[in-house]
Amino acid sequence: MEVLLIRRYAPQGTNGELLIHGARVCYTIELPWRQNVRRISCIPEGCYALRLRYSARYGEHLEVTGVPGRSAILIHAANDALKELQGCIAPVTELTGAGKGQASRQALERLKAHVCPLLKQGTPVCLTIKTPSS
Repeated sequence: MEVLLIRRYAPQGTNGELLIHGARVCYTIELPWRQNVRRISCIPEGCYALRLRYSARYGEHLEVTGVPGRSAILIHAANDALKELQGCIAPVTELTGAGKGQASRQALERLKAHVCPLLKQGTPVCLTIKTPSS
């Protein structure tokens, strides 16, 4: 299955819209594009496999794998990219500014409800990141 992330870049942060089968599941926030530098940049556009992950800090969440030159790119709750993210992706229910949103935990649960059952049964899930087509 493909999860599509359509991004819009700004100097203060990157905002996106996450779609599954053409329907919006949530919005996303990320750090600005800074040449894929670890911990200060969003990841490059492309197609990446998602996997299920668990940590004490974030509980059950998603990891984006296969990012060139990067590792531990997570999809986890956050409402302010510059203050709370180090290269990861945060789903949000509503965008409130560049790299800012609200109700992230709610949006993460909505995304996990779509993706986690598939991953648990062994179905591959790909995150495709791109900019809007003109």
